[in-house]
Amino acid sequence: MTSKLDLKEMAHQAVTEAGFTPDFEPAAIAQVDAISDKLPTTSDTRDLRHLLWSSIDNADSMDLDQVEYAEKLPDGNTRVLVGIADVDAFVPKGSPLDVHAFNNTVTVYAGVKNFSLFPEKLSCEISSLLPGADKLAVVVDMVLNPKGQLAAIDVYRALVRNYAKLNYSSMGKWFDGGAEENELPLLEPIPNLAEQLRLQQREAQLLEDLRMEAGALNVERIEASPVAVNGRVVDIKTVDSNDARDLVENFMVAANSAVAGMLDKKGTYSLRRIVRKPRRWPRIVEIAKALGETLPEEPSPKALSDFLKKRKLADPTHFSDLSLSILKLLGPGEYVVVKSGEEHDGHFGLAVHDYTHSTAPNRRFPDLVTQRLLKAVIDGKECPYTEEELETIASRCTKMASSSNVVERFMRKAAAAVLLSSRLGEVFKAIVTGVKQDGVYVRISKPSAEGRLVKNHKDVDVGDKIKVRLLSTNAAKGFIDFEKI
Repeated sequence: MTSKLDLKEMAHQAVTEAGFTPDFEPAAIAQVDAISDKLPTTSDTRDLRHLLWSSIDNADSMDLDQVEYAEKLPDGNTRVLVGIADVDAFVPKGSPLDVHAFNNTVTVYAGVKNFSLFPEKLSCEISSLLPGADKLAVVVDMVLNPKGQLAAIDVYRALVRNYAKLNYSSMGKWFDGGAEENELPLLEPIPNLAEQLRLQQREAQLLEDLRMEAGALNVERIEASPVAVNGRVVDIKTVDSNDARDLVENFMVAANSAVAGMLDKKGTYSLRRIVRKPRRWPRIVEIAKALGETLPEEPSPKALSDFLKKRKLADPTHFSDLSLSILKLLGPGEYVVVKSGEEHDGHFGLAVHDYTHSTAPNRRFPDLVTQRLLKAVIDGKECPYTEEELETIASRCTKMASSSNVVERFMRKAAAAVLLSSRLGEVFKAIVTGVKQDGVYVRISKPSAEGRLVKNHKDVDVGDKIKVRLLSTNAAKGFIDFEKI
């Protein structure tokens, strides 16, 4: 029965029920079709096509939001440039595409099908920072001192050209020494690219070291997606972290933090991404105590970060299980509007006080809003949004980000239910990931799947490691039911 399910149709129904608009309105399609081939440059657009820009993303990603470049300066500092796709140049505020993006706020990755924030002709062609073509970008230009600390920042429009579309998997192996220095995974060699990427890697590591010293949480995020062959789910693939992913993330965090600080100094509003101090800190303390470690009674990102570092060294095999427990207990992030100089919460997990979303405007609406705020600062104009408008946007983005997580989790469960339907009665090692009013949830690792304990679930809590037996699956409802043994 489950093998006959149309998972793509299920995904379409799931996003619709979650409040998304899965299909683009005729007016939005017409807007994309009307975009001119001529790039809408302005008098202050800098020509940076001569710089050796490159991107690293998933191998199949075409909606490229971010390119990077770095260079050593004569004074010993390093200049790190993050080029961000200038989506605002093609999507004016209040236009049909903008209205659609406000409603959905985020691309939904449903595994068997993606529901993009914008039509692919825009996000995967026109505004995407694809290689071999002149593209518009908003550049976050950062000068870092030899310790990796931000010494200066500038933001401006630019014309860029991506010379190398690289992917996480092959570049991770290259950074980790799995290939010779001159064996970059490219069809044709590009002069000086290897040296450029090694410089980027060194600067990214300095940025990461600074964040870790401040208390950023070194956790392993379990990203899983179904693998389908001829429409049939054959596996659930997990994505491992590597140096290539770390490079992009560290530059992304640095750019987002620098942008938030710049907007604050310029006396305007900003749309911040925050993660408050965890309400379930006592449970985190309990987990640490069970492992022979002591955490303070009050939430401390630095203490938690040090604990996680120690556990990763002591037990790397089970660190992903511990990471999952901590992430679940930290609680969700949210978007808030902050006036210049106003006190606000920071991002507990990243251990940064100033943080926004700015580096993925093809995939997230908050990043497009931030891009418009930045352009207003660049042009010396008033904020393009009222405080009330920004509050409405923040609320909508928080709500839909949560809804997106629900849809993506449901579709992972539906795909996993299809895959596990022939394994009823088998026993798996599991970790408890959630204890809620509607039940106790657990995750197994091979294949990566989350389900609910429907029997023998008393006296368990997040982080507990148990053995479970698979009782039943229902792909149509996304149900995978276990009992504790």
